[in-house]
Amino acid sequence: MKFSTLTRRHLLSLPMSVLLSACLAGPALAADYTMRISHQFPPTHHTAKNLEQFAQEVKQATKGRVEVQNFGAAQLFKPNQNHPAVASGKLEAAAILSFQWGGTIPEMSVTIIPYLMTSVAKQKAFIKSDAARLLDAKMAEKGVTNIAWMVDTNDGIFTSNGKALVVPADFAGQKIRGLNKLFDEGLIAMGASPSPMPGSEVYQALQTGVINAGFTGVEAADSRKFYEVQKFGVASNIILAFDNLVVNPAWWKQLPADLRNAIQQAADRAVARSIRKSDGIPPENIKVLNDKGMQAVALTKAQEKVMADAMQPAVKKEFLRQTAPDGVKLLQALDKL
Repeated sequence: MKFSTLTRRHLLSLPMSVLLSACLAGPALAADYTMRISHQFPPTHHTAKNLEQFAQEVKQATKGRVEVQNFGAAQLFKPNQNHPAVASGKLEAAAILSFQWGGTIPEMSVTIIPYLMTSVAKQKAFIKSDAARLLDAKMAEKGVTNIAWMVDTNDGIFTSNGKALVVPADFAGQKIRGLNKLFDEGLIAMGASPSPMPGSEVYQALQTGVINAGFTGVEAADSRKFYEVQKFGVASNIILAFDNLVVNPAWWKQLPADLRNAIQQAADRAVARSIRKSDGIPPENIKVLNDKGMQAVALTKAQEKVMADAMQPAVKKEFLRQTAPDGVKLLQALDKL
């Protein structure tokens, strides 16, 4: 749904108390509470679809008392604006990519250490782990309450035009999309020149030549139409990225307990839906890209190990530099999963 600039400003200028207590006449305005969720994902993105189902389930479970309104594709806020918008109370909720906390909470990037914890078993174990609780506390310190660890991707695909990026030597001299300073240390170790940017900006950067190689989740490469501007794709289970569904603590706490529980249960189901049933790159995701003109392949386990050996030492070193002493605790907790 698109809104005029005036409508957006009006929505964002409303005091939260008005949004929480308004009970307007008419079927479209019958909700007692509004939960606006800002996120960066296009409508075809799997997380966007997951959040739409979440909205429907909340409406059903609360008998219409809570209306979830999703504002995707950065309609309301840019990705780096979502956290302050929720923390300040301008917005009830947002879905934020875990690695985009960057310098704000560097510990949040632990799961994107290449090839560290991409198995389905570790994903399931992480959700209720000491590591997750430590990171929830870090987000709470920054003024938001995390209610869901939705898996964004447990894979990644390096895209390019000149040649496929299969082995570390192929990355030398590539101007490539980076994620953040931590992950990018692994790209630098292979000789690439990363430029961190949100997923919403990568297509244009590839199209205009700002970068000549991309990186994203395999499904996102399809939903963001990378196949239109990139010839090759090399996929592997390289990172685990989450979309954290965070809410404003004051808004969350004042909700009646039954409504808060209904929202939490719907969020838990969204998390369960986000986790794959089995390890590996789904062959159908590779086929979709190939059918649309990209020459896409998945690395073998042996090829993944070569990449891990090239990237992981530099990334772990940078992670511990940024996060000691809690980074040590996190790595120890993840080793136990």
